[in-house]
Amino acid sequence: MHREYLRKVHPARLNTLILTGELWTYLADLNEQAQERLDTIMEQIKIAEGVTEKLKCTRQMEWVRRCNNIHNRAEEIILHEIIYS
Repeated sequence: MHREYLRKVHPARLNTLILTGELWTYLADLNEQAQERLDTIMEQIKIAEGVTEKLKCTRQMEWVRRCNNIHNRAEEIILHEIIYS
């Protein structure tokens, strides 16, 4: 996603990364940062909203619904913070 963003919005930056051979390490590092941030945000939201293992044991479908909702919101945050910046 970020590569496509660079292609459309910052083509000079993309060309520089390609020519210096840094594109794939740059994208891999960005992907790692995004995944770590996603995990952190999800855990913080789960705690704030009381999505616990107890809920998972007692009401599995509710837990799945809430976790999916949290995941989607966290992804949106990551897209705006890391991917499209």
